[in-house]
Amino acid sequence: MPMVNPKSKVSGRPKICYRPILPSDLDTIEHLHGKLFPIRYESLFFQDVVNGHDIVSWGAVDRSRPEGQKDELIGFVTARIVLAKESEIVDILGYDSSKSDQTLIYILTLGVVEAYRNLGIASSLIREVTKYASSIPTCRAVYLHVISYNNPAIFLYKKMSFKCVRRLQGFYFINGQHHDSYLFVYYVNGGRSPCSPLEFLTGIASYMRSGFKLIAARLRRNDERKISRWAKCKESHSLVSSTHNKKNMATECTRYECV
Repeated sequence: MPMVNPKSKVSGRPKICYRPILPSDLDTIEHLHGKLFPIRYESLFFQDVVNGHDIVSWGAVDRSRPEGQKDELIGFVTARIVLAKESEIVDILGYDSSKSDQTLIYILTLGVVEAYRNLGIASSLIREVTKYASSIPTCRAVYLHVISYNNPAIFLYKKMSFKCVRRLQGFYFINGQHHDSYLFVYYVNGGRSPCSPLEFLTGIASYMRSGFKLIAARLRRNDERKISRWAKCKESHSLVSSTHNKKNMATECTRYECV
């Protein structure tokens, strides 16, 4: 079967469909990884991909291609299910240690041949992964690494609501050089990260504002009670003074009349 030229142009309107990667895709998937990535993968990896050994995968094909090429891969995504407690992002998951069966999906590779880029194929492949992750009750997130200079991929993941949670210094070693990596996470099934420092400070500020409002309300109530007591005391004093004055006036009147 002739393989698609990664740099050839698409003629006509492609009809893109998605399906699981099969054992018959072995040569194509290995060829595309070699063309698209600077990292070399062992043959065992490709065997695991096509046979589904601890790896889940989806492929994109163009049904509008000539007969014999309609089922040939023009894009793919591979991923692995991992236990949350054994992952490198357990510290940013808000992990519940009482639920030891919590899992994650780690995206291993994602690629689309150049001729089929900017057609939404990569986005659709990622959605296949997030949809699959959401269907697993114990799954809490999908995560992956992106080399720091791969701006199109970084833009894509941000557009698809992945959160960049960490930068890893020298994560990749390619052709004798170290390259940084960004760690992206997409939460599913109620998964969430612990609050960020900014969220923590915002929470503290909100708590303090609530505390100040409560104290101010109590002070107002105390002042109102004091004012009320003072008013009652003043009224009582006025009554006493009034009674005393009336007695004095009566006495004066009596004296006047007696004179």
